[in-house]
Amino acid sequence: MRIYTKGGDKGRTGIHGGERVEKDDIRIEANGTLDEVNAQIGIVRALLPPEHEWQDVLGKIQRELMVVMSHVATPSAIRDKNPNSLSDDLVSFCEQQIDVLTGQMQDNGFFILPGGTLISAHLQLARTIARRAERRLWTLYRKDPLPEEIMQFVNRLSDLLFTMARYEMFRQDHAEERWNSFLYKRKR
Repeated sequence: MRIYTKGGDKGRTGIHGGERVEKDDIRIEANGTLDEVNAQIGIVRALLPPEHEWQDVLGKIQRELMVVMSHVATPSAIRDKNPNSLSDDLVSFCEQQIDVLTGQMQDNGFFILPGGTLISAHLQLARTIARRAERRLWTLYRKDPLPEEIMQFVNRLSDLLFTMARYEMFRQDHAEERWNSFLYKRKR
């Protein structure tokens, strides 16, 4: 099988179910952004040692993102025919990971500048891409509703990536660069 089909040379691409849409269709934009998140997580995994405790967590997230992408690529009218099943624990998995990590750190009460260690910086980049994916998904949701667990998962995923970035700084005993304190947390 060839990697190139020439089917997209005129600006259209196929989605699940056989329909062809414009390459800049919101469904394609949303999936492309999810693909970027997945690739960025792959970079983080490549930077981590093979035995690192996050390999399994991030690997699970990458596999779940592939399932999510298959559902995003499927119009709601035929989504029940999608052979890939969304995990029941997408949101709770992220929340559990967040809770474990935040339980070991202090709340800093500040916006922080992304960076610090290479892994932390890459996790922050993954977080920003996940936020963009969430925005694209909401645009698609208004056109063709997606399962709520997808919307919640991508939101929690960005929170998890942020928490992991902070934890990486904590683990490496690398001070976070603070920008401003959270206004809503300031005493009046």
